[in-house]
Amino acid sequence: MAQQDSNLVMVEIDRLVPGMFVSAIEQGKRIDLASPGRVSSDKAIQKLRASKVQFVWVDASRSAKGVKVVEYVPPVKPAPVEEASKTPKKKVSREISQKRAKSLIIEAKGLVNKLLIQTKANQEMDIGLVADLSDEMIDSVLYAPDAIKCMAALRQKDSYLLEHSINVALLLVTFGRSLGFEREELKALSIGGLIHDIGKTQIRDDVLLKPGKLTPEEFEHIKLHQVYAQQQLKTMDNLDEISRNVCLMHHEKLDGSGYPLGLTADQMPIYGRMSSIVDIYDALTADRVYKQGMSSSEAFKILLKLTPNHLDADLVYKFINCIGIYPVGSLVELSDGRVGIVWTGNDNQPLKPEIKCIYSNKYKRFIDVSLINLKNSSVTISKAISPNTLNFDVAPFYD
Repeated sequence: MAQQDSNLVMVEIDRLVPGMFVSAIEQGKRIDLASPGRVSSDKAIQKLRASKVQFVWVDASRSAKGVKVVEYVPPVKPAPVEEASKTPKKKVSREISQKRAKSLIIEAKGLVNKLLIQTKANQEMDIGLVADLSDEMIDSVLYAPDAIKCMAALRQKDSYLLEHSINVALLLVTFGRSLGFEREELKALSIGGLIHDIGKTQIRDDVLLKPGKLTPEEFEHIKLHQVYAQQQLKTMDNLDEISRNVCLMHHEKLDGSGYPLGLTADQMPIYGRMSSIVDIYDALTADRVYKQGMSSSEAFKILLKLTPNHLDADLVYKFINCIGIYPVGSLVELSDGRVGIVWTGNDNQPLKPEIKCIYSNKYKRFIDVSLINLKNSSVTISKAISPNTLNFDVAPFYD
């Protein structure tokens, strides 16, 4: 393997000098994958400073000879207290957390399926059960985020509607937490995510499950699911306004071209803007009857293309940084050809998570399962990949 695959190093802007090879930049806690290249002059560095760049990610092996690369070491911070009013959770092993997360996902699928059956039969939904499940989901995000993210990343094409609702709820909680929302707001976001597609119970199966492009008439029929949702939510007097916004606004667009109400930017609260971002991202990365899911990096590019007319640009960048350029649970290929699951995130150095290696694309064979922390390795991530690019089922490796 060529030496150019060596470690990326996080460097403060004040320690950046001409000759360093920059692969990414960080502005206001937002990481952008820059066009890779060597810094040519002090003028280029001044330009980065003027753009409020705080840190850069430097590939030391591709920098000019003789240039000393000094890695930034973040100060040690005390662990935040997530819920001062609650008894602190006892830390458990990843294996136990993973089993609990798996059980929670199974429970959530059962409940969402029950809700869909109830709404299809025009029966009243039990929001109390949804609220209880939301509390459990919030605890999982707060106390075992990597485990729940890994289990939520497992997708089955024939369970899309169930898994999509659960993932939207989990992503909204994760997103809201990163924005500093209070627990009650997170709970309302979770409830809204779990029920956001209830209107689809009234859509014809031949349209909803069509394995091909929809005709204009079929697309208009699909859009009716938001009209049905409006009618269904009118019967839920105890549903929080935040949950309503999530449910009713995830297909609205800032320029007014969305549906069902054609709301414009000044009419959409932050909760509605968040739900549209999360809904699109999860739909893009999931396998559907008519398409294969794409990698996280491909989905991010589409989200960015939809700004600023359809999606809130500032929130899109915050969402990407919130779940990580390489989200926990996603698949990546490393510079040495190994394929693995992003197993543990790294908030301080997001380009260097812990990877659970399972396969070699270079040799086209399974390898001994091992964990590699990229923070302490010369190996780097080459690219994000989608499960459908592999010729085997990755599900067993998530346990």
